[in-house]
Amino acid sequence: MRAKTLDRFVLILISSLCMLHVQAFRVTAAISGKRTLQFSSTILRNINGDHRNNNGDNNKDQKTPKTGWNHKLPSKDSPFWKSNEEESTTEQDVNGNSKPNRPLRTGWLHNTAPAKSQQTKQTEVSQDSDSSSSSKLSLARQRLTQAMTMQSRNHEIHVVSFPASGSASTSLAVTEHSISVPLNRSSVNDKRRVRLYFTIVETIKESDRAWWQSFSHSTQSPFQRAQQYVQHSALTNANDMMLYLQGGPGFGAPAPVSGVSLSAEGSWLGAALPTFSKIVLMDQRGTGQSSPVTKQSLELMFPDLFLLDDVAVRNVSDIRNVDDHLPLVMDQLPDSDTKQAVQAAVDQVFEYLTHFRADNIVLDAEEIRDALMLPPNLNDDDAAPTSDPIVPKPWGASLGQSFGGFCSMTYLSLVEHPPQKMLLTGGIAPQLTPCRELYASLWVRVRDRSLQYYEMYPTDVAIVKKIVRTLLKQPVDLPSRGKLTARRFLQLGLGLGGTPSAFASLHQLISMAILQVEGAADSDAQFRRSFLKQLEVQQSFDDAPFYFWLHESIYGDGPGTSTNWAAHRAYLDKCQESSDFDYTVTCQEGTNRPVLFFGEMVFPWMSEDYAELQGVGLAAVAERLAQKSDWTPLYDAVKMRQALDGKVKAAAAVYYGDMYVDFDACMQVTKRGSPLEHCKVWISNEYQHSGLRDDGAKIFTKLLGMAQGNIRTPS
Repeated sequence: MRAKTLDRFVLILISSLCMLHVQAFRVTAAISGKRTLQFSSTILRNINGDHRNNNGDNNKDQKTPKTGWNHKLPSKDSPFWKSNEEESTTEQDVNGNSKPNRPLRTGWLHNTAPAKSQQTKQTEVSQDSDSSSSSKLSLARQRLTQAMTMQSRNHEIHVVSFPASGSASTSLAVTEHSISVPLNRSSVNDKRRVRLYFTIVETIKESDRAWWQSFSHSTQSPFQRAQQYVQHSALTNANDMMLYLQGGPGFGAPAPVSGVSLSAEGSWLGAALPTFSKIVLMDQRGTGQSSPVTKQSLELMFPDLFLLDDVAVRNVSDIRNVDDHLPLVMDQLPDSDTKQAVQAAVDQVFEYLTHFRADNIVLDAEEIRDALMLPPNLNDDDAAPTSDPIVPKPWGASLGQSFGGFCSMTYLSLVEHPPQKMLLTGGIAPQLTPCRELYASLWVRVRDRSLQYYEMYPTDVAIVKKIVRTLLKQPVDLPSRGKLTARRFLQLGLGLGGTPSAFASLHQLISMAILQVEGAADSDAQFRRSFLKQLEVQQSFDDAPFYFWLHESIYGDGPGTSTNWAAHRAYLDKCQESSDFDYTVTCQEGTNRPVLFFGEMVFPWMSEDYAELQGVGLAAVAERLAQKSDWTPLYDAVKMRQALDGKVKAAAAVYYGDMYVDFDACMQVTKRGSPLEHCKVWISNEYQHSGLRDDGAKIFTKLLGMAQGNIRTPS
């Protein structure tokens, strides 16, 4: 009897162990994404004696286990197997009285529950077990997701400066970070990634000084430093963080101290720190240190693109003779393996560059914010799965300058929870104005700005005419292998809409252009080498080629919005309307009309004049980008209105004489019934486009007060 009892105990123990193994298998299989195999019931049937072969037949060779000491079990029809609830008949006792027909209890298991009751209990236990397993599984999945996100994001801190170098305050720290983000978010199968750099300027409490002093001298790896920083900051929301969105496209964010002052008196950054404890300056993807895209980097990534660079890209001597669809040199070359390799590389680079627009920039900003948040604590095995990762944690505010303002509008359009306060300076995208029409208006503003310059420096009219005539006769090779043509020289006008000193700076450069030699004939005029070097420094297309490749793409808002060299075509239109715009006419002697400068425009011929834009392959890429007509949408008027009508407070500075962002086009977007109707607008002719750099503290303080409702503008 003892042996039989021991056998039963062993069977129960094995059953329990199998249940544990099955549960472990369920968790493991679910984590790996496979369907949980439901074979636990089969195992339990085998253990409890329900032995069947593969055909479902009873296995006659197996003996039914015996329980208790009553080894002779009742038959299937015996009342032994019926519960009280199932009993529908009665029997009479010896006295003839009716009594219930109760099942017979045998052996020592008298507390055995009725069959149905026991089944119910097993179901409840199974449900509790499944609920617990589901909870554990959800927690395990969250842990796995969190670990995979941290690994792929690879947040690192490269530089820690405390106290911040160049700051008069000892309560500021500067840290330089980077994370990895997807290149192409539209395809989960695309594993390409880019590195995103950003700098944080933050105020330090007195109680934190010792920690920061130690942290600034840490010998940990960049990844470990970043994890320590996140844990110490312990941010559960982003209410006290402000994001800065740089202008461009194509330029990195200003560096603290050297690019933007930390002084509270004259700097927007210094003025923002009392309100926001952390200011994040992001190098937008492809710019600054964020996987920069330049000719040099493309040579390493796509070497086949440059196999035909010994061939002249274009043969254009005059801007007026450039047709709308001038054939590329590569199109005129005979077919060859080399040509096919270059064409394949053109396709690859073209596709690559389409991922560097505002739609991805704002999602990059979201990833930066998430990387700085304290992740939910998932280390407690008994903890319930948390929903914290999906709780909205928008930026406390954002500041968008110029193109950064365009990005702010994309933020409102694409991100469900944009920054709580959005400030725009010289950056309202002309989403309601067709691109060619926009540039027609901007050419008029550039003309007016040129005439204002000549009013300040009337003697420069003759000097500019002479320089243009000289360059039309013979372009000059530049130190960086580019070419100074008359048209490139006129692009110096791009700076006329900048700081108050812009006129004086251009005048100084023009005054030193020609080498003056006593007794030399006018026809022997030469350009000073120092002038040529300075000119290259001032023209940024070589250093920031994005400014050329993707400039007009910021107006590509959805299908059917090919820009097709809109600025260039608008210029040709203006030359047809009035010869005042035609520099080949106005530069001639005997005419009193001044030569008009160019503004913030890009042209197809720039791939010939600028060294870092040159090449048959690069020119073909630029052409493909200009002709692209299936851009993804950047602006959603309905979503912008919805966001500004409730959760987001916005204020914008619009400069009346802005040479880069057309005033009339801005008013179309901000008037009643338009997408930015609920954005408070401050119109001023006190500043040019660079107002934020020139008087940042005042402009920032005013816009923030307007957004918060403390300053009533417009009145």
